Amino acid sequence: MDMMFSRPMFSRPAAVCALLAALLLAALLLKAGFGLRGDGAERGPDGGNAPAASSTALEPDVGGPAQEAWTWTPAAVASAPQAVAAPAARRTASLGEAFEAADDLHAFLQRLLPAAQSGNAEAAWMASRVYDYCAAHARDPSGFARDTAQLGSMGLATSASMVAARDRVAHRCRQFAPVDGIDRDLVLWYRVEAAEAGSLPAEAALLAMGEPLGEGVEYRSDLVDRVEASADPEAFSALAPAMGLAASGDPALAGRVAGTPMAELAWQLGACALGLDCTAEGALMTAYCANGGVCSRDARQDFPAFVHDTALPRRGRAALDEMVGSLLGEGVPR
Repeated sequence: MDMMFSRPMFSRPAAVCALLAALLLAALLLKAGFGLRGDGAERGPDGGNAPAASSTALEPDVGGPAQEAWTWTPAAVASAPQAVAAPAARRTASLGEAFEAADDLHAFLQRLLPAAQSGNAEAAWMASRVYDYCAAHARDPSGFARDTAQLGSMGLATSASMVAARDRVAHRCRQFAPVDGIDRDLVLWYRVEAAEAGSLPAEAALLAMGEPLGEGVEYRSDLVDRVEASADPEAFSALAPAMGLAASGDPALAGRVAGTPMAELAWQLGACALGLDCTAEGALMTAYCANGGVCSRDARQDFPAFVHDTALPRRGRAALDEMVGSLLGEGVPR
């Protein structure tokens, strides 16, 4: 987003980037992101950027070699009593699961947009994630491919992982093009819409983007309280960049897991423990690698294993685990 992500996809992994600065890839990779605050006017779905919605049905096609019939039901509907149980052959997927599993994010977005543009908080949040995930490729598909080839030719220990991550983005975002006009303003617009409609992950992501929905110390403190109490993995992950170095010296966050690169990692690991897709091919790990150049030497390694085995000195592991434990707390589902 400008992980997640947000700066490119959800977050800018400051701690890990510092540890792996020798990659010498920042110029190629970060040019694709939205790390700086933009000053353009916000644009809505009629501003020429959002692809036209092709259907009013909201049934994301998640693809896959042995595809089930998946359907998404908004949280308010899914939690309501049902007179008749759903057929055993169908299961209700969370929209986050559908996003992670979708092979074609352009087609997935078409199913989201009618609901997103009608004020559904979950759909608007997920639309912002699609735009964030695909922005770098959509702006210049040919240039993205050239950069991927150049990065692969550098022969670094992490080159194979980086190429795999970027190829994954290119494949999932293959139908997007410069004409779609994906930029920071478009991501921001959908996040504001989602947050105002009640999406906690979107509200957390706005704080991480430097565009909080509210102002003042009390607002920031209350937002962190709400995210921590929610046990929502997407909200944890979306808030993580705001809890790293960006939180240093903020009186609203004094005494919390905040203000250091390790704190940002702790919030991300908390999201993993709560159920976020932190697998090697999940959006979180893909964003760190494809957008930030922070990749595991082993393309099969998931985010928690990468952080513990590669990104941290051994003496820091116990401290990080303690931070994660304090975030999850007693009684919080894991």
